[in-house]
Amino acid sequence: MAGQKNSLFDRLLQQGALRRWSRAARAAAHTDLPELRRQRAQARKLKHHLDTLIHVSDARLALPMIGNQAFPRPHDADWGWRPALWCGPLASPGESSVRSKTMLGREVTLFHDCAHSELTLRQLRNTREADLAAYGLRMDVFRFDGSYLSLAIDLPEEASRDLRRKHLIRLETIVESEKPLEIFARLNIKNGPNTEQIVRELPLHEEDIRVEFDLAYTKLNEKRVERMWLDLIFEGPQMNQVILRDLTFSRRPRAEL
Repeated sequence: MAGQKNSLFDRLLQQGALRRWSRAARAAAHTDLPELRRQRAQARKLKHHLDTLIHVSDARLALPMIGNQAFPRPHDADWGWRPALWCGPLASPGESSVRSKTMLGREVTLFHDCAHSELTLRQLRNTREADLAAYGLRMDVFRFDGSYLSLAIDLPEEASRDLRRKHLIRLETIVESEKPLEIFARLNIKNGPNTEQIVRELPLHEEDIRVEFDLAYTKLNEKRVERMWLDLIFEGPQMNQVILRDLTFSRRPRAEL
């Protein structure tokens, strides 16, 4: 059965077959032609199966690992996270004519105010050597008659636990687009009846797309922090395809002066 470990008997058979083919290869220069012809036919059949195994395994093993939470983060980070959408397959990998408040997995929600939605969303498998995230998100926008388009990402409880004004929240992403556009990231922190907001524009022209939110510039009530979420706001998205290959967060304390 697939996935079962080889038994001792199977391993002995494999070792015996390997020794037999090794002897045949060493003796090929002197083997009788009828026997050599028979061995060549067997070897070609075996080579076909081995080539298939190598081809498929190389392709699968080259893909980023599903569930991977590894990514570069500051050495002093006390929390880091990649949302599930970029880690593993969704139950429904895509939708067309996407309505506002459509959820993708547990943490990501699309918002817009289009009268007629011409948006499609699709989770795709990352295959590039540089990718650490197993999956990406592709958004196709055709005619756009709304005034806003955003993705809201709910951060887990660990992000808000023991949150202080001395903290820096870092967002890193990999973005591809057919045409230039602007993307803004707005960090929202609900604390009691108030919600603190910090907005940063993503530097899409830079190789490393990274922004940091410095909580020292907020009026955060550290004793009443309830939750955090991030809005990715897309300006001028019409007739464009945008792919978010990765999206990660990390938190670290600011260096003491």
